[in-house]
Order: sequence, then C-alpha cells, then structure tokens
Amino acid sequence: MTNHFPFLDTSLTIARYALAISVTIHVLLTKRDTSASTGWIGISWLMPLTGAALYIMFGVNRVRRLAQRLIGQHHWDGRGAIAHLRQRVEGQFAPLARMMGRLTERPLLSSNAIQCLHDGDNAYPAMLEAIESAQHSVLLCSYIFRADQVGRRFVEALARAKARGAEIRVLVDGIGSGYFYSGIVKALERENIPCHRFMHSLLPWRMPFINLRNHRKILVVDGKFGFMGGLNIGEENMLRLRTKLPVADTHFRLAGPIVHQLTEAFARDWSFTCGEELDGDIYFPEPEKAGNVPMRVVTSGPDNDMEKIEFGMLQGIAMARQNVRVMTPYFLPDERLASELCLAALRGVEIDIIVPKSSNHGLIDFARDANLAPFLNAGCRVWMAKPPFNHAKLLVVDDGWSFVGSANIDVRSLRLNFEINLELYDEEVASDLAGFIDTHKANRLTHHTLDSRSTVVKIRDAAVRLFMPYL
Repeated sequence: MTNHFPFLDTSLTIARYALAISVTIHVLLTKRDTSASTGWIGISWLMPLTGAALYIMFGVNRVRRLAQRLIGQHHWDGRGAIAHLRQRVEGQFAPLARMMGRLTERPLLSSNAIQCLHDGDNAYPAMLEAIESAQHSVLLCSYIFRADQVGRRFVEALARAKARGAEIRVLVDGIGSGYFYSGIVKALERENIPCHRFMHSLLPWRMPFINLRNHRKILVVDGKFGFMGGLNIGEENMLRLRTKLPVADTHFRLAGPIVHQLTEAFARDWSFTCGEELDGDIYFPEPEKAGNVPMRVVTSGPDNDMEKIEFGMLQGIAMARQNVRVMTPYFLPDERLASELCLAALRGVEIDIIVPKSSNHGLIDFARDANLAPFLNAGCRVWMAKPPFNHAKLLVVDDGWSFVGSANIDVRSLRLNFEINLELYDEEVASDLAGFIDTHKANRLTHHTLDSRSTVVKIRDAAVRLFMPYL
C-alpha cells in the first residue's frame, strides 16, 4: 500500500527520537538513583511518546525547584535569636550531633521541656487547652483532619481563638484530609479561618502531586508551646470511643526554644503552599527557657530536605553499641536502612523491631511479611504488637538518643512524604520511651512463623513487595 503521508511518518520518527533523547539527558543530569534512571530511560526508548508523558508527569521533581525558589523569598531566619542557646554534646553521641547539625543546618537547642502524650484521649485535651489559651497565633498542620466530633471541637476552639484576635493558620494535606471533597476545609471556611490544602489540584498536569503528601503534624500556640508527633485529628484516635478501627498513637508537647524550629517548619510549608510569609513576634517571640532537654527539629521531603530523616536514622543506628529499639506502624525500609539494622545486629547490638500484627493497610502488611526474613537471619528480634493498631513512630538508641515524629520506616515516608521528626539527647526521655516500646513486645516473630505461610500467601506477599516505593 502506498504511503501518502511520508512527511508525517518522518516527523513522528524524529519526534520519538527527540523525546527519548530529551528524557535521557534530563534523567542523566537530575537523577541519582540508578535503578530509577535505567527504568525511565528504558521506557522512554521503548515507548517514546507514552514514556515521555509519564516522565513529565511523574519523573520530574518540580517540588524541589519550587522549594529552591521560595527559600530565597523566605525572610525569617531565627538562628540569630537562638544562637546563644546552642547545645554541645559530649561522649558517644557527639559525632551524631555534629553530623545532624551540618545535615539540617539547624542548631541543637538547650533549655527545652517535653511531655509525652499517648493517644488522642491524652493529647487532644492538652492541644485544645493550648488553643483555648492562645492570645496571638495558632498554627496547625495535620495530614488527616476529620470533620467528625473531634474535628469539630478543634474547629470550635480555633474559631474562639480567632474571635479573641489570634491569627490562625491551618494547613491540611490535599489527599489525607479529602481529595475531591474536604469536610474539614468547608467547616473552617464557614468560620472564616485561613486554611489551605497542601499541593492539592484537580488539573491533570499537576496530578503527580497526588503522590507527594504532607504527613507532618504540627501545632504551635503563640510561638511558645508546640505539639508534634504521629497523631492525626479524628475519632479513631480516641480509644475510649471504641470506634470500629481504633488507632493508638504518641504525641509530644514541647516548650522552650525548640518551638522556634517547629514554627519555622510550619512557616515554610505555609509559604510553599500559598505564598504568605509568617513573620514577626506573634509567630516568633523571644524564646523562653523551659527545661534542660537538648532537641533539634529534622524535616525531610522531596525538596531541599531530601532523605534527611533517613540519614539521621542511619547515623543513629551506626552509633549504636548496645541496643536499638524501633517502633513503627509500617516497616518497609529500603536497602540502606535494612543493611544498617542487620549490620548492627551482626556486630552484637540488640535490635528490637516492634510492628503491629495488623495495620490499617493490609497491602503494607503483606509486603512487610515478605521482607522480614533478612532481619531474622541477621539476629534482629521482630515483635508483633497486640491491638489496637499503634501508629507511633519511635526510635531509641542506647537509652540515650531518641528520634520521634511523623516519619514511618518505609520508602514512601522517607523519600516522597514531607515529614517532621525531633531528635533528643536525654537519657531520661530515652529511658521512658524505651520502656513504653518494651511494653508492646507481645509476640516474637520466628522463621517458623514466616515459613508456615502457605505458598499462595508467600506469592501474594512477594508480589505486593514489588510495589514498596508506592505503598
């Protein structure tokens, strides 16, 4: 058959080669992960048109570019205001403290106080009381903020604070708090409370942002008191309500200079989302001493903070001499973190990993079970905690260094999500957290347990494990 459009065929061929070459060059210049680079280059040559479209949507890190542009516009720099409160660490964890300072570009701050609050039953009353006391400002960020009876109590407290003249800013995730419809955003808007949804868009060319989530939980009142940890806002976190799927969790109340770093983290996310700069004494008052616990905020995300929380975990585990306790709702570490834990176990460090027997995401449990054998082989002890499902994220090394916050130990959390953790150099805090973790050592997992799974279940778990980066 005669081809009546040779020019069109030639143009399409040139376009295919041009797209494949363009994707290849961009990948080579911007990607560090060789596996991901090979995959993108391969798909761009096998399916030039489709591959290029997928790469433009899902492979280009626009978030980092936007973050770099906004950093130059961000005016507040509190390092001068808190420079005199820098804390030096001596002894075993001194190298870790130096590394984290260089990694985060935030100082380790002295003179802080911390209170551990378990579950919404204990945390929500403290958070609501803080909001009710607000005179100048309230900053609230939550991944999940439900429009249920608990959420309504927060909205009412925020509305009363606003009526007293306090400046209120609320940031919720564009996925976790409802993608197509967000009841809590509507409730806040009815009260004229400034609220934004992080990286939310229904536009097709911005759909890749659906994969990038703000998983941080932050509450700051008057720049003096702060809350952070793993706790979302919803009825399921109130264990006394006996909901169908209750969620236990751990949150932390902070006071002292560390609140400045917590405020800064929120302010950057707020500016990133809507462009408004939060500055001045109502957000960043003169820091007040509140205790004697050295702390530092550590943020991570697919921007300029890429992998910083994971690097902190890696270095902390590498410093371990006696024991490492890990408590996490989802345990799907990448090869680097898995290797560090296994190597620590092989050199004689006691490694205890506590995970829920059943989480609220069955697919993650399947992938986790397919991934546990290497840890058992290295001598790590893996424990299945009893219900209710515990959502706490806690890491304690040698009863001296603690790392807590919103970050799970999985690829999504450590590479794609925007997370916030807190590192603490305090033996009393570490001892208390270690004791709490130990109370959840219910059923120890063995090789026999893994081997006793049916062949069908093993195949299912192994298949789901292939999707680890996206779970």
